[in-house]
Amino acid sequence: MSVPLNDPEAGYPVPTGDKTEDKDQKKGHDDEVPMDDPFGNEEMAEIRYRTMSWWKCGMLMVAENISLGILSLPSAVATLGMVPAAVLIVFLAGLSWYTGYVIGQFKLRYPHVHNMGDAGEILFGQIGREVFGIGQLLLLIFLMASHILTFSILMNTLTEHGTCTITFSVIGLIICFIGALPQTMEKVYWMSIVSFLSILSATIAAMVAIGVESNASVPVNVVTKTSFESGFLAVTNIIFAYTAHVAFFGFISEMEEPKTFPRSIAMLQIVDTIMYLVAALVIYRLAGPDVKSPALSSAGRVMKKVCYGLAIPTVIIAGVIFGHVAAKYIFVRLFRGSEHMHSRTFIGVGSWLGIGVGVWIIAWVVAESIPVFNDMLSLISSLFGSFFSYGIPAALWLYMNKGQYGESLRKCLLTACNLVILAIACGMCGMGLYVSGRSISQNSSSASWSCADNSS
Repeated sequence: MSVPLNDPEAGYPVPTGDKTEDKDQKKGHDDEVPMDDPFGNEEMAEIRYRTMSWWKCGMLMVAENISLGILSLPSAVATLGMVPAAVLIVFLAGLSWYTGYVIGQFKLRYPHVHNMGDAGEILFGQIGREVFGIGQLLLLIFLMASHILTFSILMNTLTEHGTCTITFSVIGLIICFIGALPQTMEKVYWMSIVSFLSILSATIAAMVAIGVESNASVPVNVVTKTSFESGFLAVTNIIFAYTAHVAFFGFISEMEEPKTFPRSIAMLQIVDTIMYLVAALVIYRLAGPDVKSPALSSAGRVMKKVCYGLAIPTVIIAGVIFGHVAAKYIFVRLFRGSEHMHSRTFIGVGSWLGIGVGVWIIAWVVAESIPVFNDMLSLISSLFGSFFSYGIPAALWLYMNKGQYGESLRKCLLTACNLVILAIACGMCGMGLYVSGRSISQNSSSASWSCADNSS
């Protein structure tokens, strides 16, 4: 984005308050923390949350975003064709960059906001707080479920269905719960580096393996003819690749300097868009219309095991990040402002463990109930991703600029832009729910709660 940070003419607010810049002060010092910050003053705290620099936050978002979504993109290209899919990836990347920037600006205007529930309270009062908060929690649980599901697919591939699929999903549940035990983002951040290197190496290995084994005459389509249902299911799989926004408020809350968040979102969008385009187009070009989803399954019998082995850290760690954000939402909601937030009390530690167990068990139930990879991603994108990544940020902009929509030509254009984004989100949700619901009813019912092999 070329729009300067906090430019009133661009339609973004200048944060208010009596904070002053002091170059001699340490960045993120508690003297600069607003009184209504969700974690309060941490100067003497045993557990400190605001510890992330902008690049650590960016790396965490990259690991969160580039995980399962990239594995469904080649099949989306196969359905839509190379040109429409590439255009959609770039368009949604630009849209996600803008809406992520808006979330950062809203956080600067309202420092107490830690999650979508807090934002919903500002927009619509107590009802908004509960609806947005529950929606955020459900989205995170569904995302966690998608990682448990992928872990079971991965283990079935590696072991050639060595045991009941439900057993594999329980193992995935336990591993992800243990990984989500750290209570601060700073500790989870170090896992994110491993996650990024994992998905990068797995994707490159898949491209090389498919390229070596592919037939030079494999047919590819620049544009395809497809049914509305199949086409929109492919669109929702691309939307899924940009559903990280639900966690942005939580990430910004744990940054040393929230005003540097635009650098983090720029890092995220540049890295993920390049990887999405390369992986989606190259794997489709090599594998052809029969490319599988997850895309790693398109490699040969031996190489797909290698690829899935390389992807193990991503499948686990990206799920851990979502689980951490889900548990942190409930934990902060229960203990904001209390001693249990910053001290290792029996109640605080016990509650953190109990919340983690609860959200991961619910995610496991969802994973067993919707056991088809593309259907799971489509439902998540339609029901939640469309609003949390696009619709709600547009509503936040409209709220921040209420009464100023016609102040200037630029403000008029931004108002129209955000109204269009809101309309797009509503369309994505309605049509996506229709097509994903039909697909789930046709594909998933016989496989739910089954020991059968789900790797094919």
